[in-house]
Amino acid sequence: MEANPKLVKSKLPIHNPEVGRIPPETIEQILASTDIVDLIGSYFPLKRSGSGFKINCPFHGEKTPSFNINPARQFYKCFGCDASGNALSFIMEYENLPFIDAVKKLADRAGITIIEEAHDPESDRKRRKISRIKELNNKAARFFHEQLLRSPDAEHARSYLKSRGFSKETTQKWLIGWAPRNSNLFLQIAREEGFTGREILQAGLGGLRNKEDSRSGLWVKFYDQLTFPINNDYGDVVGFSARILRADDKRGKYINTSDTPLFNKSKLLFALDKARRSMGKEKFALICEGQVDAIVLHECGFENTIAPLGTAFTEEHARMINRYTDRVVLCYDGDNAGLAAADKAFKQLTATGLPVKLMHLPDGDDPDTFIKTHGPEKFRTLLESAKDYFDAKLEKELPSINLSSAGERTKLLKDLGESVMVMSDDLLRDATIQNLAIRMRVGVDDFRQVVANAKKEKSRFRDNPRAADDTKIVVTPAPIDHVVAYLCHLALNSEAAAEYLIEQLESLNECLEEALGGHILLDILSKRPNPENTASRQAYLMTIPSEDRLALEKTFTDSVPDDPVASASDTVAMLSARFYQTKEKALRSLLNDPNLSSAEILTAFEEVKRLQSILKDLDQRF
Repeated sequence: MEANPKLVKSKLPIHNPEVGRIPPETIEQILASTDIVDLIGSYFPLKRSGSGFKINCPFHGEKTPSFNINPARQFYKCFGCDASGNALSFIMEYENLPFIDAVKKLADRAGITIIEEAHDPESDRKRRKISRIKELNNKAARFFHEQLLRSPDAEHARSYLKSRGFSKETTQKWLIGWAPRNSNLFLQIAREEGFTGREILQAGLGGLRNKEDSRSGLWVKFYDQLTFPINNDYGDVVGFSARILRADDKRGKYINTSDTPLFNKSKLLFALDKARRSMGKEKFALICEGQVDAIVLHECGFENTIAPLGTAFTEEHARMINRYTDRVVLCYDGDNAGLAAADKAFKQLTATGLPVKLMHLPDGDDPDTFIKTHGPEKFRTLLESAKDYFDAKLEKELPSINLSSAGERTKLLKDLGESVMVMSDDLLRDATIQNLAIRMRVGVDDFRQVVANAKKEKSRFRDNPRAADDTKIVVTPAPIDHVVAYLCHLALNSEAAAEYLIEQLESLNECLEEALGGHILLDILSKRPNPENTASRQAYLMTIPSEDRLALEKTFTDSVPDDPVASASDTVAMLSARFYQTKEKALRSLLNDPNLSSAEILTAFEEVKRLQSILKDLDQRF
């Protein structure tokens, strides 16, 4: 980051061996944890000006604001007096503090502990260590990339990338590579380049075969995997995310570099170094779930796309994004897991004051599959129609929720209250409360109380360590599909409905294996508690896991319909139709794969016809 020499020079402890030194890595960490907009905004009210902010210069008298703050560059500049610099130089000049005191003040503000060190060879060794890790990661990225392009053993990796629509140019632009199955090749190249086994360990690229014996030799973390280099904000390769390629590979689908001084996945966003400029130009960030989706979107012109590294979206992620843009659109997979991940990301983002929109992909689609099927322009249409987060969330969830059920209604209201509670903008939060109260058909004051209760609950866990400890043993209801929950309710309360469902088990089995909570219904039908006997039902409930029991207890407030068998029949048809629709859609998407053989196309086509016939029959019944 740049700084004005006029502001900083006199305060730097240059050539003064008596002053303790703060490691450069610590200063970098402090500046990375300090948002210059938040810092200067804590002294003066800021006014938005394009992608940045303006105020009257605090260093000279003026009536028209000429002091500009650039969030993307974390830099300020006054066009009146030429004062300029970063967060550190601002504190030094405005509070008239020496360098060391200014660093300490920012460190306290960011919650970072400073360990000062005298200027000695050890600090130089630490800096060299960081530099060597960066160099090794960059060399490894080049090696893996060359292996992908040239090794005869990487043919399956090249075929996979081709099947995903990745051109050679895309592969080169993103430096995608292949870690050879024979990991000794990487060790040999690393040693030829002058890197030691200790440096390979420090870079998170391998480990000791025996942790207790430093002479036991190394194992290499990545082998027979596609490698995606992970860059920091400035484009340095700091680690890798690697994807398995073979169906019989029992490792996780994606494996990341182990934590190192440079690599912490909760503080890194894939493609941020490439997306920063576009995020400023487009005035929003597009967030998806994985690096393949991010690459596909970049290559289709959506260059403001970023993605977390297969981990929960964190507060640090939100703060990083807030530096470069003032709006976010979430584009997560169109299934329940995708919506749950979007909920978590929203809570972190809105807590920093960022407005969030959500774009809906069809169930079963991710950005990659959607674009392959429908093309970039259809995706752009969906993106441009993205709605404010809560409007999009309710549009997705309300059709599957029975608002007349006290249990389902209360659960949704509590969920909404927890999300609204973290919004940092008071005016936006109040407007959201009023909007959601209307949508949920509750009084505004009632919903305000729901939000207040959520805030009180959060404060209880934050302020009372014992309460926080108690949450470790609190059991939460198992996730259960609302349709499955209703069938459980019928099976537990009607002998005739239970008999009907047992008759349908052969056709229901496959659907229930895919549905959330399907195992609970199968267990009820297997153990057959007597619906006419309350004690029998209660005894059964005591034999199942607590989370399953809590999931079922939500359904007990519903009354039994006059014709439970007809209700069971209609509900089974609904569950089956949804299941077969998902399968049929997936097969139609598969038919667009240009690498399918004629026999595979014919088989898939026949299966689509069969599923469509089943759906037609279900539609007539339903």
